[in-house]
Amino acid sequence: MEIINAVGRRKASIARVYLKNGEGKITVNGKPLNEYFTLKYMELSVLDPIKTVEVEGTYDLNANVSGGGIKGQAEALRLAISRALVKVNEDYRPALKAKKFMTRDARVVERKKYGKPKARKSFQFSKR
Repeated sequence: MEIINAVGRRKASIARVYLKNGEGKITVNGKPLNEYFTLKYMELSVLDPIKTVEVEGTYDLNANVSGGGIKGQAEALRLAISRALVKVNEDYRPALKAKKFMTRDARVVERKKYGKPKARKSFQFSKR
């Protein structure tokens, strides 16, 4: 099997994943997964697609993530891994789709408007 690549996005984060046969090593920006995502729940979130289709220890994963915060990067990486696994085997799609791992979460921060302190918040109104 050659190297399979996929892209995942969330908020301002972009994750590029390169998947190949191996023994289950996962590196993110040159660091091991548990070193890059120090919070346990984010690490588990990233590993969820692999556990869902039960291919732990089958593929080596190399990922580049950039932009946004740590949570956006974790969710972008989860989408990229799911897309790469579906490229490897189309039979994985129903299981991943059922857990909503194949859906791009399109919610992004709303821009600030002029005359307001934030996107929708207004300054205190005074009648007199």
